[in-house]
Amino acid sequence: MELKGKVISFLGDSITEGCGTSGVEKHFVTLIGKRCGFKRFNNYGIGGTRIAPQHTPSATARWDLDFCGRCKNMDPESDIIVVFGGTNDFGHGDAPIGDFEDRGTDTFCGSCHYLMRTLIETYPEAVIVICTPLHRGGENNRQPVTMAEYNAIIKRTAEYYSLPVLDLWSISGMQPAVEVIKSKYMPDGLHPNDAGHELLAARITGFLQAL
Repeated sequence: MELKGKVISFLGDSITEGCGTSGVEKHFVTLIGKRCGFKRFNNYGIGGTRIAPQHTPSATARWDLDFCGRCKNMDPESDIIVVFGGTNDFGHGDAPIGDFEDRGTDTFCGSCHYLMRTLIETYPEAVIVICTPLHRGGENNRQPVTMAEYNAIIKRTAEYYSLPVLDLWSISGMQPAVEVIKSKYMPDGLHPNDAGHELLAARITGFLQAL
């Protein structure tokens, strides 16, 4: 796909927002936007946010600006929309997993359906790309399923809607369980640093160009 001159919007959490980098010029969104010659690149990343709505309000109100509630409020001229989230649903979300047949926003499964269908209906001319979450250090014992299972739900739902999936869980090159990788790319075990954002920019750019 030709990228130059197009409008791209990124919907995400703290990783998309750029937490962990040394500045906005090092964010993967900025790297992609400038290097590929986009007419406009929009960063809709908000730290702490989840795909699914929270049932109990968070101590930090900003975290409750979930993807489902924000997805209609992006640039209407977006030619490409990249969605990159899910790690916070696992990390501190309280929405139950639910079933694949769910279509409301009370569960994580239902919220994935709602998000993807709403994006298709709101931006029918846009190419919508779904990115799976990165590996993260440690597990969250509050959740009944693993991070890998959250990842599988996101992939299955995207495949149901025939949306292209960039499986960063599998090909990002960032696995914080390996100490040398953690130190080089994601020192806190979750947020990529400048080098990590370079990797993300390369993976996402290559995927978009191949569509």
